Amino acid sequence: MPNTPADDLARWVPRLLATWRAARKGPPRRGPRPPPDALLPEELREVGAAVARLSRGLTRDRELAGARYMDEERLLGAYLLFYWPVSYLQARGVLSELPRRPRTVLDLGSGPGPMAFAALDAGAAEVTAADRSARALAAARELSRHAGEPLATREWNPARAAPAPRPHGPQAPAPGTAAPSRTGLAALAGGRRFDLVSMGHVLNELWKGQDEDRRRAELLEEALGLVAPGGSLLVIEPALRDTSRALLRVRDLLVERGAAVRAPCLFRGPCPALLRETDWCHAERPVDPPPLVAQIGKAAGLRKEAVKMSYLVVAPPGEAWQAPPAGRVFRIVSEPLPSKGRLRYMGCGPEGRMGLSLQEKHVRLENRAFERLLRGDVVEVTGAEPRGDGLALGEASTVKVLAPAGRPVPPPRGEG
Repeated sequence: MPNTPADDLARWVPRLLATWRAARKGPPRRGPRPPPDALLPEELREVGAAVARLSRGLTRDRELAGARYMDEERLLGAYLLFYWPVSYLQARGVLSELPRRPRTVLDLGSGPGPMAFAALDAGAAEVTAADRSARALAAARELSRHAGEPLATREWNPARAAPAPRPHGPQAPAPGTAAPSRTGLAALAGGRRFDLVSMGHVLNELWKGQDEDRRRAELLEEALGLVAPGGSLLVIEPALRDTSRALLRVRDLLVERGAAVRAPCLFRGPCPALLRETDWCHAERPVDPPPLVAQIGKAAGLRKEAVKMSYLVVAPPGEAWQAPPAGRVFRIVSEPLPSKGRLRYMGCGPEGRMGLSLQEKHVRLENRAFERLLRGDVVEVTGAEPRGDGLALGEASTVKVLAPAGRPVPPPRGEG
């Protein structure tokens, strides 16, 4: 039986600890050797405080978003021991949705490499990690040494210069063609194309408030120019409302310019989650965190019972949208919603975003799957009727899970 992502991550914990301890400054510790998979009390206090600071600066007041926190020893260490495992699981959760396993990968804004190593563990043969932080890249190389896994590293700083303005009118490039840019991606790639170009928790930290949507879209278009035919661009962002909605706005700009979305979208037009300010779209995967992550989370006042993220998988220029499965199909984009006497979710499919409900008294064998749906599942429903803000299922309705969360959406019957 193949290893699960959790199994693979468990092997990384001692490597992460060894890398952190080797880089940690301070007087040599006397006494017994510390455990390879857990922190000592004084270590836990130090890391817990740094994780709390990172969490506050990246998810609450956002003062660290865009700052060079990876160059600060304690914050990089906190990232290694707490957020690295989370980012690794996020990447593995989305890599499993790709239509084919990538063999060559370019990970942009890699930090110490959680997404890069996730790609290697998912079957990639050649991965390049690129980041502006020399300290983070050094940690990635040390992890590579501990694991015996090959990893190339390159320096790359997308914020050194803003992308050049995108021309309009007769001189404008065709849809799906990368705009001119000075972010250095072409030089970084050296004329190569990759099966996968990934960016994890990078986009939301770039060009905040400075025409950010256009600049970010142009960076992704430039990155798409490095994707080989049949490959993908993968973007993972925090599941916060503001960062999720920002990614959806960039998604709309790419779609407007001719890009095809592989996941999670089944709807091809402007994202319907942007119609109301209170809506956003994110994924959630239940996890059993490694004991080290649980230990640190408790010390920092954080809990990690699920991996949450917003993500986007985009096809390279010239590739069309995959046709959705036949029938009335939706991706579940909410947790179960409280509703007396009925089961209710939000779904988003080719016909848009809408509520899906089933009265508990109408649950039958044919629709019982509705009771167990998870955010991210892709389902086919029959026998639904318009009601209120969506569709009501009845006792004659059927519900079939076509793709569990984290698995590719199947093509229409007879294709693929």
